[in-house]
Amino acid sequence: MSRWEFVGRTDELNRLLSAVGGPEGRGLLFSGDAGVGKSRLLREGVAALSPERYAIWSIAASATTAALPFGGLVQVLPATQPQGLSPAGILRWAMDVLQEQAAGRPIVLAIDDAHLLDPPSAALVHLVARSENAYVIGTLRNGEQVPLPIRALWTDDLVDLVELGPLCRSETTGLLAAILGGPVDACSSDRLFQLSAGNPLLLRELVLAADDELNRRYGIWTWTGRLELAPSLTELIGTRIGQLTPGVRAVVELVAFGEPLGLQLLERAVDPADVETAEERGLIALVHDDRRLNVRLAHPLYGEVMRRHCPVSRTRRLQATLAGLLEQVGKRRREDLLRVAVWRLDSGTAQDVALLLEAAVQAFGRYDVPLATRLARAALEAGGGTDAAELLATILMFGDRPDEALGVLDQVAGEIHDDRRRSRWLTVRGMVSYWGLNRESTVEEIAARGEELSDPADRARVRAFEAIMRLHRLDVDVAVRLAQEVLDRPAAPMAARELARCTLAHLQAAQGQYQLSTTAIARVQAEAACWRADMPYLQLAMELARGTRLTLSGDLPGIDAIVADEFADLAGAGDFRLGTGYLAILQAYAARLRGRGDDALRTSLEACAVLATSRVYAGLAHAERAQAAALRGDATHAAEAMAEADRTHAPGMAVLYPWLEQARGAVQAATGDLPAATKHLCALADRLREDGLAGHELLVLLDLVRLDQAAAPVGPTCNDGGRRTVAQRLAELSEQVDGVLPPLVARFGRAAVDGAPDALLAVADGFADRELTVYAAEATALALHRTRHVRGGATGPIRERLAGLLRRCDEISTPALRLLRPTLSEREWEIARLAADGVTSRTIAERLFLSTRTVENHLQRVYSKLGVAGRGELRAALRSMPGHDGTDPG
Repeated sequence: MSRWEFVGRTDELNRLLSAVGGPEGRGLLFSGDAGVGKSRLLREGVAALSPERYAIWSIAASATTAALPFGGLVQVLPATQPQGLSPAGILRWAMDVLQEQAAGRPIVLAIDDAHLLDPPSAALVHLVARSENAYVIGTLRNGEQVPLPIRALWTDDLVDLVELGPLCRSETTGLLAAILGGPVDACSSDRLFQLSAGNPLLLRELVLAADDELNRRYGIWTWTGRLELAPSLTELIGTRIGQLTPGVRAVVELVAFGEPLGLQLLERAVDPADVETAEERGLIALVHDDRRLNVRLAHPLYGEVMRRHCPVSRTRRLQATLAGLLEQVGKRRREDLLRVAVWRLDSGTAQDVALLLEAAVQAFGRYDVPLATRLARAALEAGGGTDAAELLATILMFGDRPDEALGVLDQVAGEIHDDRRRSRWLTVRGMVSYWGLNRESTVEEIAARGEELSDPADRARVRAFEAIMRLHRLDVDVAVRLAQEVLDRPAAPMAARELARCTLAHLQAAQGQYQLSTTAIARVQAEAACWRADMPYLQLAMELARGTRLTLSGDLPGIDAIVADEFADLAGAGDFRLGTGYLAILQAYAARLRGRGDDALRTSLEACAVLATSRVYAGLAHAERAQAAALRGDATHAAEAMAEADRTHAPGMAVLYPWLEQARGAVQAATGDLPAATKHLCALADRLREDGLAGHELLVLLDLVRLDQAAAPVGPTCNDGGRRTVAQRLAELSEQVDGVLPPLVARFGRAAVDGAPDALLAVADGFADRELTVYAAEATALALHRTRHVRGGATGPIRERLAGLLRRCDEISTPALRLLRPTLSEREWEIARLAADGVTSRTIAERLFLSTRTVENHLQRVYSKLGVAGRGELRAALRSMPGHDGTDPG
């Protein structure tokens, strides 16, 4: 693997450079743990210094030279030293040598691992730091004995001492992307960050060890989670752990297999004195968790190494011991049952089928798909029967293994002899068949089989599933009738009732009835404790309903909230891909409307990678990727993503058609075919109105208003019977659709038709207040365009507002914003940029080898094309539009 790119540490690097060349510079030492990046930071700092301005000596101290006089400075001082001088004389001689070689330049001593300097070298470094026009920069490793002259550097206030901590999560993500040549999905990045604890050296070793388990899909790197520790990494961690007495080893091994482990529980199995020793040596750490004091390993990789080096027989004994200890004190916390079950399973002592089954339910309730699969399979193999088969099949379905799930269900089909089991078996099989295998005929099959059930509660469960399937197939009327029947039936199980409520909440959101949808979702959430054990995947139906409401209503802070919610963390940690994939789509949507094109594209690509093996939301993910690419003006990428959306979109997810077709319009516009995009979106608006999906219709009409800015001077029309204008229809929808966004969009539609700049600017302020930065910028752009024609040259303030909005965005290029892009020649762009920076015409002429008159002629043409009065408005004019090369020329 090649040398890693230097990522992050910007503040630390600037501080290091300021310590040398700044007005108050006096030197700086970075201290930190091994592998934290001290040496690399020092090298980057030295590389940034000018050797013409400074006399720079880089010194790498080492244990091999620590016993030799001036061994640490062997790279700096002459090989032979004068004889007969006292120690003080030798120091003075060495100082004179450095000053002579510096030839009047400031001296910079850059010392890596300064704690390893021999005494004479350390004394010379101290002497240099005390001299005029000299600086000492360097690194120290934590926990090492530091020579007194080096320690005196900061105790005598000659240099600053700064603790260099590990990389933060975002810096680790950036470093991974730099070395792998592309972004890493959030879950993989988070796991690698946790294992490395932000230590760049350990991160490098982990990536090397995981090389065969890193895969790239749609430009996003993902890690399977499997890890074969390389010998170099094992040796490195083993050195840190050091030699262990049998007692301390027992402590570390128990914690490795059981963390987090209660301190009182641990001290039941080992000598408390050994626990104290392990803590003193930095092998374990005590962490407060509510009222319990837990013990964890001081570094995650300690556990990896200890577990791998532990013999199988001892591993099983330790796991059985942990299970026995917790059973003795009683499973006081909910998660204790799950931990006991895992220890029993791993130690080969699992004999309680009920324990395994209950633990599998609990693991799935936490959205830990791999662990839930293991436990449910063990329960089935131990004789768990149809209950275990139903649970395992459900988990396999959400683990993207529908064929295997169907096989598990068919194996136990002959064991079902009562309606309760038949209803549960039927709904799980229907779910696998419909969403896992994309068999649309499943809806009619489940409906017919459900009628054969005699118990009302069992029929209600089947009808709740049929209702949501019909909603996804867009059999809206039947879906509403079935869902309402379930809610009206007192005997319906809680999970069935809340699933039916999610069906209605999703439809209400699509119809623009956001208040009703919000109330329904809140009710489902309030009952989570009652349905989670029975139907944990109901969370996904709830998130889809909630996400639909938030996106259609333009509630970006609401999207931020659910993306940061506990479900997101659990789904990511537990490899619940449908959950993490859908949340990534929402995150990309919010980034796109805020104008953060880079974030939108990266996050939508993550969603595509996570959902690559699933057809449920794959089409939606690629449609959002197409939107993100279109926002950036990348027509080729947008068209490719749209084609992939069509390929991966499941027919049974017809309820998502508004998102895909809206993306198609954006792709057509990005390719420059505005008439086709307008025609397509008009037809889509007509279809949405016919289907009663007013929430979606509003956003499609908004897209038509945005396209109209770049296509025609008057509002476009849609054939909805009376060929009403878009503005008129938006006014109608503002009375039908809940929230503050519909009236704002209606005002935008009317202002775009009327061409009133003040009204457009007021609308832009409304969009900006809701963080809808792209819409705000486009409304402001239209106001600027209209002002140039109506009021002549009074465009300066509007240009400043537009420039401010565009500074919040990444690279974006929409048809409405491209309207402002002037057709300047390369020479005109060059002259305009220089003039905007305050360079005089005469100086510009000299730089470009032109006459002053030619420069002035070019500037007059630029002023005319941009609609500005002179140089005073030129800078704002350039900052308020994308440049001819797609960049912000300001």
